[in-house]
Amino acid sequence: MKLQIYQVLHVASMVLLTAFIFQTFANPDPKNRRKTGMITGILALLMLIGGFGLVATMKVGFPWWVIVKLVCWLGLASISGMAYRKPQRIPLLTIVAIALILIAIITVYFRHVTAGSYE
Repeated sequence: MKLQIYQVLHVASMVLLTAFIFQTFANPDPKNRRKTGMITGILALLMLIGGFGLVATMKVGFPWWVIVKLVCWLGLASISGMAYRKPQRIPLLTIVAIALILIAIITVYFRHVTAGSYE
């Protein structure tokens, strides 16, 4: 049961974080900066807690794919703040956000390939 709780926490916070990031890209109004920063920060923290809860529950140690997902998490956690500072770069930030999300998702499905296990 504990595994499912961490999975739901991780995936739900990822979906909501992605939604708020793209909401920021659509309307980078400076008066929403503080509220959006708090919400994305909380969601990023919940996503991190869920992810490390999954790693601890699965007892896999600290493999390469955890590092890749941490880099993706760090990029996603900081990208909405970048949209407020440099709104002219939103098209580039959109591509970067999509790339980070895709890399994180692909890593989930291909993490066992290098270990020789095809579960």
